[in-house]
Amino acid sequence: MKQPVVLIFLTALFWVCAAQANLTIEITSGVDNPTQIAIVPFEKTGLLDANNENLAAIVAADLERSGQFAALKPAAMMSTPSRAAEVHFRDWRSLGVDYVVIGRTQRSLEGTQAAYELFDVHTQRRILAREVRGSASSERLLAHRISDALYKELTGIPGAFATQMLYVSAINVGKANPSYRLLVADADGANPRQVLKSSYPVLSPAWSPDGKQVAYVSFERDRPAIYRQVLATGQREKLTAFKGLNSAPAWSPDGRKLAMVLSKDGNPEVYVMDLASKALTRITNHYAIDTEPDWLPDGKSLVFTSDRGGQPQIYRVDLNSKRVERVTYQGSYNAAADVLPDGKSMVMIHKNGADYHIAWQEFASGRVITLTRSFLDESPSVAPNGAMLLYAAKYRRRGVLAAVALDGGFKYRLPSPNSDVREPAWSPTF
Repeated sequence: MKQPVVLIFLTALFWVCAAQANLTIEITSGVDNPTQIAIVPFEKTGLLDANNENLAAIVAADLERSGQFAALKPAAMMSTPSRAAEVHFRDWRSLGVDYVVIGRTQRSLEGTQAAYELFDVHTQRRILAREVRGSASSERLLAHRISDALYKELTGIPGAFATQMLYVSAINVGKANPSYRLLVADADGANPRQVLKSSYPVLSPAWSPDGKQVAYVSFERDRPAIYRQVLATGQREKLTAFKGLNSAPAWSPDGRKLAMVLSKDGNPEVYVMDLASKALTRITNHYAIDTEPDWLPDGKSLVFTSDRGGQPQIYRVDLNSKRVERVTYQGSYNAAADVLPDGKSMVMIHKNGADYHIAWQEFASGRVITLTRSFLDESPSVAPNGAMLLYAAKYRRRGVLAAVALDGGFKYRLPSPNSDVREPAWSPTF
């Protein structure tokens, strides 16, 4: 569970949430000199109805949400070309545009086909031309895939717009008939779907590496238990329900094991479960509280939070030798590490003063950069491309999800219209 150790059992008591609704994006901090791009409204042919998605608008919103692009508004465009011969570079250059994207969508009973092209205004050449296909019900996904391709072409970094996120919400906490929901939504907060509804707290959602399953902690029988669930079918399996603590599930990179925290032997320790055999291997053995494990990409070691030094700090343990080493030294509190995909750095909850913020640390040098300055920041979860991270924060006395670029320069919030939301988990690339 990606939150401060001292809040392991307390945070659920403060969640207040409402029914499912799209999260709305509020950009709170921009970057200097973003790349200017025009996503021209796509030409539409074939079957049309009111449910057709505006693919160009979704792509423009995606690219702006990365913090690296500023999209020209359609009302400011001098023309709306849909084919290469109709692109007049001089007009776009006069508008200060660096790149132009045009496209065409054709909808039929079989689904939707979208063709798109990317042009460099300064060199006056086409640099990308592709097609994507999908069902009529997956048009938002088609738009996100277009965004991914454009982002990679222009930045060299794979996009993460076609990914999803898990998060937890609740209704009437501390009142009669509380209701907790585990939701999955697109990475932009749209299209939320319910994974689980319970009268008991749900914590610590985690994705399997293939994105087909999730693990989480549920208090269904008045004690925490770890479950895994298949998203496509809803099939659930209880993995642990030992006396005491069952928490913080984390999938191994190959999806065959699950790291977790159990206190079945008296003290909270990190264990690893083989999911095929359900065999448990104890990884840590210390009188302190060891919690919040996360895997290194090679699957050979874990990082975890421990107060064995007197205050919560991040440690690394080799799974073969069980040798433990401390990796954080700056700040009075470091917890809830999430390792970046390249394995060279991590993000974590960091306290160096009065407040908890999200910070980035490089393993080799120990260099720390604080990324956020909001209130009670927790639960960091990095995008699969390592460019941005989601986290939970407080805003106007309510819980919101928020995102920040790994360079700290671009930030946005994802508040729910009428609820608190918590514990985001960014999916792998599907």
